[in-house]
Amino acid sequence: MKIQLGPRPFFLVNDMDEGALKNKLLACEKKPSKKSDFSIGHRGAALQFPEHTRESYLAAARMGAGIIECDVTFTQDEELVCRHSQCDLHTTTNILTIPELAEKCSESFTPAEIDPVTGEVIRPATARCCTSDITLTEFKTLTGKMDASNPRATTIEEYLDGTPSWRTDLYAGKGTLMTHKESIELFKQLGVKMTPELKSASVTMPFQGHFSQQDYAQKMINEYREADVNPANVYPQSFNRNDILYWIQNEPDFGKQAVYLDDRYETLPGFDHTNPATWKPGMEQLAAEGIQIIAPPIPLLLTTERNGRIIPSAYATAAREAGLDIITWTLERSGPLAKVAEKNDFYYQSIKNAINNDGDVYTVLDVLARQVGILGMFSDWPATTTYYANCMNIQ
Repeated sequence: MKIQLGPRPFFLVNDMDEGALKNKLLACEKKPSKKSDFSIGHRGAALQFPEHTRESYLAAARMGAGIIECDVTFTQDEELVCRHSQCDLHTTTNILTIPELAEKCSESFTPAEIDPVTGEVIRPATARCCTSDITLTEFKTLTGKMDASNPRATTIEEYLDGTPSWRTDLYAGKGTLMTHKESIELFKQLGVKMTPELKSASVTMPFQGHFSQQDYAQKMINEYREADVNPANVYPQSFNRNDILYWIQNEPDFGKQAVYLDDRYETLPGFDHTNPATWKPGMEQLAAEGIQIIAPPIPLLLTTERNGRIIPSAYATAAREAGLDIITWTLERSGPLAKVAEKNDFYYQSIKNAINNDGDVYTVLDVLARQVGILGMFSDWPATTTYYANCMNIQ
């Protein structure tokens, strides 16, 4: 597949502040592009395509992503499928428009309650539809859409029409949902590596009294073995450290590239990414357990000096000193960056005072690549990362 980056990388480079990095990136404008493992398709190419659909995956590969993600969850009949969350069908698919399936949802659509005088939302619109509510056959009848909902909605049509203005529905007319097995076959055809994330179950485990967490973790790996995929081409992920340890102990060929997604900033009371005393377990213990790759979000890896220059954080330095490799997430998941400080955007919160234009995306990426030393970057628009990797000769 010929790599096609499109106009966005060049738009971002042209928007950068003047300096050596901008000049370097400008000089690569005519350099031929090839895929790079540094460029990881986050849910495919979710900036403009419905996430975890065939169309999103194809777009990511065309933009040079060398690794593409399938978030893995399961259906009522315990089949593995690609969805970011077990219970996101009401915002990522058309399930609510299909009465016979909508009635199987864990929570039916409830319209918003709006104050008739002020127009304020008294109670937002809600729904909850899970993959575990339906069978695989039923899942395959759904169509993917951009992940969004309208909290002010009083009808299902309004509820589904919530795509942010800085994303688009131009490519949402056809969103082909994928099973995990189908994603493996597609990625093999595309010649890309794979990074499946075992999603946390939203139902009590063991599911239906017999499908345990270990069964779930093992089933995911089994589907790579059954497809004869080289473990070197798979980076299994989980926010659950026990999943990582399970793979290390029981599937060492896959476990040595397992990626521990670190969400302790929101799950561990007292966690402070600037204070190593609050990291439990610490970086050295993670390494001693056999974990080789850690994947925190961008803000945990960066901070600023007094002059506003972006530099690696204490967390980033400690991880590297402990011998851990680092992957991070997620580039191109934010809207326009001119007002990032005002919005307090999650992905730039630790460096918000150093961000004031869209071109700063490349400043951030450069610090992560050359100073933090990340292995790869998850991106909602892989062309941005692919362009940087090609320019800097990152394979």
